[in-house]
Amino acid sequence: MNTFTIYNSNIKPDEGQTKEIVDFLHTHLGAYGDPKEHILKCLHYALGKPKTAMGGFALLLKNHEGLQGITIVNQTGMSGYIPENILVYIAVHENARGKGIGKKLMQKAIELTDGSIALHVEPNNPAKFLYEKLGFENKYLEMRLKK
Repeated sequence: MNTFTIYNSNIKPDEGQTKEIVDFLHTHLGAYGDPKEHILKCLHYALGKPKTAMGGFALLLKNHEGLQGITIVNQTGMSGYIPENILVYIAVHENARGKGIGKKLMQKAIELTDGSIALHVEPNNPAKFLYEKLGFENKYLEMRLKK
């Protein structure tokens, strides 16, 4: 049986749970991941740290085998011209892939958010097909200037 745990500005993970979230995402994002400090910064933003953060949530899916998947959604504080939410991270345990865990996480994240959701996905990421099936579309080409 799958169970969801939601952490946000009202329900925060303890230090051990925070480490578990960061370690899980760092491990299971693989080639599509970021350094642990970036993942932790995203999680803190979702939890309302610093106080200027708009918030969001971390969604964990567990079953009898343990943690199976995590997604983190940050609120942008905008709407219309920029979606209200950005799905920053989603990862499924490597042993649970292909079993619908990613779809369940995405559906629950969509249910929990108010407003539109943006996400970034690399063109060769197999998860791109799941996002398209759930109604996401590639509207823009993203360009970045790193300083």
